[in-house]
Amino acid sequence: MQRVRNKPSGGRTTTASVKHLIKQRGGDTEAASVDDNSLLTDMQEPSVDTDKLSYEIFSILESKFLFGYDQDPKPEPEPVNSVVDSVPGSVKNQRGKVCILSIDGGGMRGIIPGKALAYLEHALKSKSGDPNARIADFFDVAAGSGVGGIFTAMLFGSRDGDRPIFRAEDTWQFLTKNAKGLYGSSGSNSSLMKRVMRTGSSGSGTAKLKRVMKESFSELTLKDTLKPVLIPCYDLKSSAPFLFSRADALETDGYDFRLWEVCRATWAEPGVFEPVEMKSVDGKTKCVAIGGGLAMSNPTAAAITHVLHNKQEFPFVRGVEDLLVLSLGMGQLLDVSYEYDRIIKWTAKHWSRPAALISNDGAADTVDQAVAMAFGHCRSSNYVRIQANGSSLGPCKPNIDADPSGSNVNMLVGVAEEMLKQKNVESVLFGGKRIDEQSNFEKLDWLAGELVLEHQRRNSRIAPTVAFKQSVHRADQKTRDKDIGVTARER
Repeated sequence: MQRVRNKPSGGRTTTASVKHLIKQRGGDTEAASVDDNSLLTDMQEPSVDTDKLSYEIFSILESKFLFGYDQDPKPEPEPVNSVVDSVPGSVKNQRGKVCILSIDGGGMRGIIPGKALAYLEHALKSKSGDPNARIADFFDVAAGSGVGGIFTAMLFGSRDGDRPIFRAEDTWQFLTKNAKGLYGSSGSNSSLMKRVMRTGSSGSGTAKLKRVMKESFSELTLKDTLKPVLIPCYDLKSSAPFLFSRADALETDGYDFRLWEVCRATWAEPGVFEPVEMKSVDGKTKCVAIGGGLAMSNPTAAAITHVLHNKQEFPFVRGVEDLLVLSLGMGQLLDVSYEYDRIIKWTAKHWSRPAALISNDGAADTVDQAVAMAFGHCRSSNYVRIQANGSSLGPCKPNIDADPSGSNVNMLVGVAEEMLKQKNVESVLFGGKRIDEQSNFEKLDWLAGELVLEHQRRNSRIAPTVAFKQSVHRADQKTRDKDIGVTARER
């Protein structure tokens, strides 16, 4: 479990990075330091080189802001075996790409990314020729917030250390099957406030969520996930976001938490579910958690940062060009109805849920824009964002995330299916958003092909793309403990 904080940068400053870039282009860094006016004069005339230089300088600044790069860009080393590399299609000396899955936080709108996950898993089965293929087979890291965190645990949690517990299809069906038990018979603001005023919290939904999570994960902990996972919450004890991390759990039991409690923590939306008072498996680390969506509605940047700085498990990653990222949004449903004549009469009570929805969507979109800018020219080939942009199914209610009614569930299923047919929307450097030629269906199909190809190429590479920390699985540990007990009795 990690506190999310800004890490002071060490090494050279941003200015040094820019000077290094100018020097690589044949410039004189000393002259640049002494006479800045001459550099400005040279750059007054617009040119292709000037635009490219400006972009690269911005990339350095953006990377330092987002991911904390401390070092100047280094020139690519010469290939060790030029004969092998000259052969078309050779992959022996390639570093490969670390594959990252990120799922936004939300409530009932989780049906939308759940449907995207189900289609992606179907495409992976088709392209790999393996009917038993799962999402966890092809992604190296997964991050999820809120209900996205629950999806992450479902797709990467394992009882035998080999195969995940759930299929991708189970993610969105989890919401459709349990909606009324989690949110009550009505998702309206007035009903929600009545329950809060009457009981002090939403106890019935909390009890249902706790029961379902315990049934799903029982004694499993963060160590029992197949790949590195990152699931955020907000800790009221330290007043800071926390990241539950498999990598940290493998280091010490003080960072290992029960998986069902992690799911409860990341989806503990105030007013809907009760906060979670929890502690690590060894009892040394304590946390009072509320929903991760409040602190990190889009965990993509956190996942990227984790990979770039985790040199033990990802030793050959140099930058975003070595990543392949899929980010699944909860849908920007532009048709949400906020009639002025009605909202002008709203009080703080009425604004509570819509304000949270607007805040979460805005934060998620900001992360998307920043990540897209950080990827720069490799944005289209290395970063995919799947997001519903509006719907033709009519206006949505402001309480769409907490409405368990059949009409809302059916509408969200329809929105999810419509979203897959929509044209993909990309965030463009300095250009807002651009409608792509490919639909979200086609984008996921393309991504499935890239994931399968990357998976196959790893068998041919000299160096491993990933080096995951290994954990002793629960069943193996019980067998080992039993053997130790037998040996002790024999003595």
